[in-house]
Amino acid sequence: MTGQAQLEAFHGLLTAMLSTDNEQRAAAEKQYEEIPQDQKPGLLFQIYRLPGVAEEIFDLIWYFKHRSLALVLLRRLLSNNWEDIVPTWGNDNLSQFCNELIAAAQTETSENVRKKLTDLIAEVARNRIDDNTGAQTWSEIAQFIQHCGSSNSTPLKQMALSVIEDVPNVFGNETSASVPGLKMLFEKCLQDANASVRSSALKAYVSFIIECDEDDKTIKSLGTLAPVIIKVCEHVVATEEEDDTPLQCLADLATSLPKVLQPHLSAVINLCSQTIRNTEKDESYRHSAMEVITSLCENAANMVKKRAANHIPEILTCCLLMMTELDDDISDWLAVDDVDAEDIDDEETVAVGESSLDRIACALNGKIIVPIFIQLATQLLNDADWKKRHAGLMGLSTIGEGCQRTMEPTIVEIVKSITPFLNDAHPRVRYAACNALGQMSSDFAPTLQKRCHESVVPALVHTLEATNLPRVAAHAGAALVNFSEDCPKHIISAYLAPLMGALERVLEATYQKLLSEGKKLILEQIITTIASVADASQELFVTFYDRLIGPLKFILRECPENFKILRGKTIECISLIGLAVGKEKFSPDASDVRVINGCIQVMHALGPSMEGLTPDDPQCSYFISSWTRICKVLGPDFAQYLPMVMPPIIRAAQYSPDVAVLDDDELPGEEDPNWSFHPVGEKKHFGIRTSGLEEKATACEMIVCYARELGSTFVPYVEEISKLMVDHLKFFFHEGVRSSAAETFPYLLACVKPQGGVTAMRLLWVDYWKALKEAIKSEVETEVTSEFINAVAECVEQLGPEGLTEEELKEIGVMMKEEMEAFESRRLEREEAEDDEDADPEEAREELNEEAEIESGILARISDLCHAGFKTIGAQFFHVIDPLMPLFFPLIDVRRTYTDRQWGICILDDLVEYAPEFAYRYQQQIAQLLLSSLSDEFPEVRQAAAYGFGAMALNKRPEWAAVAAQALDGLSSMINRGDARSTEESAVATENAISAVVKIIRNCCPGMDVSNYLSSFVHWLPVTEDHEESVHVYGFLADLIEGQNPSIIGENFSNGPKILNILVKAIHHDVFEMKDDAQMVKSRVAGIIKRISADQSFFLACVGNSNLDDAEKETLKNILASA
Repeated sequence: MTGQAQLEAFHGLLTAMLSTDNEQRAAAEKQYEEIPQDQKPGLLFQIYRLPGVAEEIFDLIWYFKHRSLALVLLRRLLSNNWEDIVPTWGNDNLSQFCNELIAAAQTETSENVRKKLTDLIAEVARNRIDDNTGAQTWSEIAQFIQHCGSSNSTPLKQMALSVIEDVPNVFGNETSASVPGLKMLFEKCLQDANASVRSSALKAYVSFIIECDEDDKTIKSLGTLAPVIIKVCEHVVATEEEDDTPLQCLADLATSLPKVLQPHLSAVINLCSQTIRNTEKDESYRHSAMEVITSLCENAANMVKKRAANHIPEILTCCLLMMTELDDDISDWLAVDDVDAEDIDDEETVAVGESSLDRIACALNGKIIVPIFIQLATQLLNDADWKKRHAGLMGLSTIGEGCQRTMEPTIVEIVKSITPFLNDAHPRVRYAACNALGQMSSDFAPTLQKRCHESVVPALVHTLEATNLPRVAAHAGAALVNFSEDCPKHIISAYLAPLMGALERVLEATYQKLLSEGKKLILEQIITTIASVADASQELFVTFYDRLIGPLKFILRECPENFKILRGKTIECISLIGLAVGKEKFSPDASDVRVINGCIQVMHALGPSMEGLTPDDPQCSYFISSWTRICKVLGPDFAQYLPMVMPPIIRAAQYSPDVAVLDDDELPGEEDPNWSFHPVGEKKHFGIRTSGLEEKATACEMIVCYARELGSTFVPYVEEISKLMVDHLKFFFHEGVRSSAAETFPYLLACVKPQGGVTAMRLLWVDYWKALKEAIKSEVETEVTSEFINAVAECVEQLGPEGLTEEELKEIGVMMKEEMEAFESRRLEREEAEDDEDADPEEAREELNEEAEIESGILARISDLCHAGFKTIGAQFFHVIDPLMPLFFPLIDVRRTYTDRQWGICILDDLVEYAPEFAYRYQQQIAQLLLSSLSDEFPEVRQAAAYGFGAMALNKRPEWAAVAAQALDGLSSMINRGDARSTEESAVATENAISAVVKIIRNCCPGMDVSNYLSSFVHWLPVTEDHEESVHVYGFLADLIEGQNPSIIGENFSNGPKILNILVKAIHHDVFEMKDDAQMVKSRVAGIIKRISADQSFFLACVGNSNLDDAEKETLKNILASA
């Protein structure tokens, strides 16, 4: 084929590639891919350079389409294959090609084609930067930029600016030298008469200055243009000549280099707040203005708090203003019949305001936000406009996450201000009140549940029963789910009867509504709420089992196939109820062959649908999760169902998502919910097909459960699952999959252990440990690394001392050392990043503590691994961690974050508890650190220190007993702190200290006068939060009462009412674990109560003065009635 014929054929191929016919286009694309790579550049560039011939032969529109496509394909080709293609050209041909590009750029008349040509020039310029020297080898590109930038031609100026935007390092190692000239170019173009040139200049400026973010000299020089930038933004907002691109650029600058805006902070905030307040302005400008403010708060929080503190009320007001922009017509909102429905499309501004408020609250923290916001919210809540009341309520729920520490002490007052709005005249305000209570139930759990249950539960139940407003009723049900999730059992039990009565009534009414009207919104939510209440109340739910299991199975059986979510939620509910009431109730009655077990019926009901169940079926995750719960109920008896449930689970776990790397121009025009794209470089995006990913993660979680619950009956699947999970340790598309892969292996070891012993376990362990070591080294997500380390700890416990070689123990020690060193490196980076002249020292410390909480997972898991090592290997594990002691001791420095101190002390606690003879060499350091930590401001640290002294007492070694005895005064001071029980964490710490005092008095104080401590002891009780310590505390109390100790019982048993209160509360709060020693202490406690009741008149006097509430008195009645 001649050159001309080949070109004509290629032209025809491009025509086919532009076809709207899918088959024709796909065939053409396949043919294009088959063309030799070295021929494509010449053909594509010739197509672009055919203006005369093409204009005579082809329609003008097609002419431009062909030329644009040729440039797009050529840029893509060079971007992906530069190293393969260009070296074969030779320097002369490359220079000629580059010169032709520059020449073409100056004569191109089509705006669209010129844009594609500019992209190509930028791609060539990017690739001509030498990787080794950093030099730009295309010298003419700098001249081209200078020539275009100084031109009077708008298109040429835009080309120069576009190249700088796309390739901000276009000048290579001459970037610094180019700054004066570029500054002149930016300044000139930022003040150009043409609005599009100003926008282009701003994009180029921001791209370039961010590229130079570590060059202080360049930042200082170009930073003087900030006032000009602000003027560009002001002009575009005022005139709307261009889109909101300038504001987007300003947001990028606020994110990456906020210090450039520092001298002009007030001007920027004023511009943005004025834009947001102008409700007539196009919402794109207002949204971008909000993003500028939010980005400043997130990336320069200290700067905003110090230099723009007076603007914070205005910033919060802007967020709330956007949150009021709701639709007056609520008919569409009321008509929604989907629990997971998004807010209506035309309320995007509301979502932007809410999201921004959340981000700002997290960034600026509660001490700054809460006082201002409460004042603003109070004004809104008292406003006659329903939209403002709605915004106030939504705002209170939104700031909870970022302001949790500040808001929690006043949570009772805040909740009381919200609950009246459950009866508001407007449905959306009631909905917002439900939302606030639900969100706060999660953010402030379990404090809210303990302190606010009396106002929250009845109010939500009342709202739930008002089914004439389905969205409000359903949201009340959702709020009850959040409330139940972290609600202590003794609290939910007090409301169980009225709550379940309401739920049953609503279930019946809404199922009838489904049959008559096809409406499912409340029904779906009620089923979820019933499941959550069952999960929270556990065995107490058995009273309602028979009344509910029938209707739920009926819904599952009769529900139309198209209501897939409803079917899924129903089986989820049944399985959670089964898990709550236990195997005895949920399994078949062996003596009655007519009783069909609810579980078996469900499994058989699902059987026909399993074969065709696909990973992206909405029922899939519900069914798989439900099988897991049923497995937990039945234990090994579930093994008979494995042939039915494992195939779809393995299919889901083996799911491999489609991936793609696309250029900017290949991205889908509309967002595809099944794909997620992320930028991975210049104009490139990595895409992954996300549908099926969550189901894969769920399936992996289920495999963890089956391996855990089924033990040796899971052995037939161990080999296949082991290989699958080893591969999944590096499944980088989903963190949950990697975490489950790690979590599975300790249970797989447990599966093979009964039959194969150490030999069988090592067959799995050797390959797994090799893979896990590599996975830990390459893992980038801290939370997943934590799961990996935890898996090592659990494997150590399974393998035992015989299952681990000396070399493997050394490798575990090396891994721990490497992770500690990496942790320290990240800590130093955080501290350096927080070294801000605007930072308030106390606030900076708080922020470091918050960031450290995220990182603390690593330390927690290393501590767990130390614990597992000592518990399994014994004192000899000391030799594994002794080389790490220089890394552990610095954790407890008072200048470190509280999580560092907490976990550092926990490691020392294990050392004292399991290897006291080796710990003795560090005794002085340990004693001093633990003693000073008893007065730490953070309860988590105090708790760890108190536990350590208790461990010293229990090991009964004389060299440690003396140290423990010296801590009694420090422990007493800790217990008597004014904030000893102000939060959940403080209460646990205090109860650990009480237990430590008990252990020390019992084991370390022979002949020592402890009467002062004993007199205080009875006033320190009850212990209700730390159940592990209850056996020590109440066992000691029982000893003292039974021994008639005068410090405890008082003269003539004057402490009787107090003692009765303590003992009843212990049983009421169910503090005794299901262990023999704890249950024995519980029996002693109950026995003491019964002996007190033997003297009727004395007992009645004790009850009258005991301050027991009604629920506790009911508990007392049950104790006395028990055998």
